[in-house]
Amino acid sequence: MTDAVKVGFVAFSAPPRGVLVVFCDDALKFGEVTRKALGKAADTVKRAAAANQFKGKSGSTLDIPAPDGIKAERLIVVGVGKAADIKEKDFLKFGGVTAGKLNAASEAVTVIAELPEGAMQPDSAAALASGLRLRAYKFDRYKTKKKDGENGALRADVSIAVADVAAARKALAPASHVVDGVIIARELVNEPPNVLYPVEFARRASQLKKLGVDVEVLDVKAMKKLGMGALLGVAQGSTQPGRTVIMRWNGGKKGDQPVAFVGKGVCFDTGGISIKGAASMEDMKGDMGGAACVVGLMHALAARKAKVNAVGAIGLVENMPDGNAQRPGDIVTSMSGQTIEIINTDAEGRLVLADVLWYVAKKFKPKFMVDLATLTGAIMVALGTEYSGMFSNNDELAERLTRIGNETGERVWRMPLGPEYDKLIDSQFADMKNTGGRHGGSITAAQFLQRFVDNTPWAHLDVAGTAMGAPKTDINHSWGSGYGVRLLDRLVAEYYEATK
Repeated sequence: MTDAVKVGFVAFSAPPRGVLVVFCDDALKFGEVTRKALGKAADTVKRAAAANQFKGKSGSTLDIPAPDGIKAERLIVVGVGKAADIKEKDFLKFGGVTAGKLNAASEAVTVIAELPEGAMQPDSAAALASGLRLRAYKFDRYKTKKKDGENGALRADVSIAVADVAAARKALAPASHVVDGVIIARELVNEPPNVLYPVEFARRASQLKKLGVDVEVLDVKAMKKLGMGALLGVAQGSTQPGRTVIMRWNGGKKGDQPVAFVGKGVCFDTGGISIKGAASMEDMKGDMGGAACVVGLMHALAARKAKVNAVGAIGLVENMPDGNAQRPGDIVTSMSGQTIEIINTDAEGRLVLADVLWYVAKKFKPKFMVDLATLTGAIMVALGTEYSGMFSNNDELAERLTRIGNETGERVWRMPLGPEYDKLIDSQFADMKNTGGRHGGSITAAQFLQRFVDNTPWAHLDVAGTAMGAPKTDINHSWGSGYGVRLLDRLVAEYYEATK
């Protein structure tokens, strides 16, 4: 993983070194430990704040080089706004804002994890550390030289000063594994398609075996035997053979129903015979963002030894316009036995998911199942890039995902399902067709998937606008965002707490 930032905890009494980072509210008030560390430099902060119109608003910063009165190369003051308005996810933001102010060159940094009212709680300090790492991530392994003024990946040795070092370390341990999972997902999405094709993706997913995850890779022969005609129909146009990868983390009680996560893994999507336009087609290397999230999530669950049984399944293909590619008008038979008329070969992700969803639902009988897919451009027309579209057959699951999304910042917006939409994918030649036309495109895609989950409680997340190319945030400046790992890890954690 591209992660060159070292983050650790020290006691409040440890002397600051290198760059000093402190926090103030919208009245420019500091905590007691911070005031002591600043000493006479507090007057410098007041003068600099007035000169730069710094008001301490949440996420704002004041940068003072070589401040008088303290032994620090730089002093960075981060505003937290009104203390009463601070939310849990804001500590991630404060960490990200801090990382954004650091130089790419290797440097020592001390961050005093204190608000005006007192020391940050251990979970908040851990979130601060996580935000630092998430913002610091940069994918630049294929650059052999940098342009003038272009920064490389951040390299820093960060010491976060806290009231209780042991408690902060305990809080960070699981959080750091989740950050690792996000970074793994980002890496996969950012890789070029000539490097990350289905067989290589499956090989990387198989590395989870080192953490105790059971990994089974289904090749073309195995998928034919299972009758996965929908997935194989997409894969047949590429020289790169398709794969399905089943990952199982058995951290719960033996025999307990697992929770399940399914990811669309189209490693490159030309649209097939219904070929896309050339403009921005390079972005289709990210059409496996759902599968990337599932791999990152399974890493997080295994690394933090989550006390649940979890299944992660990904369907991996390339969608290419070869002479052997499927055509509009073809009819394929899915693993479920249902037949599908191909109307548009660029509506391929739902075909891949159809077989994998059915396989997981029938073989593992999960407590609930969530799929993620960069499925439709239509969801971006509806929601832009701030929310993922969520479709579900279970109100409790949908409500929990909505709440957790708001808490973590990986937000979802529930979209409708209904028989009026479902009939739009009926076919006169087969059981269904793979697209319902222009109107309600993300909805008819979800209706298609619903036909393959049977009665399993299920949610579908259309992450086309959030998994790749989404706007930069305080904790992500990468093209691949790693969206979904934090959301679903929290979902699993809450599920465990509710059932233990």
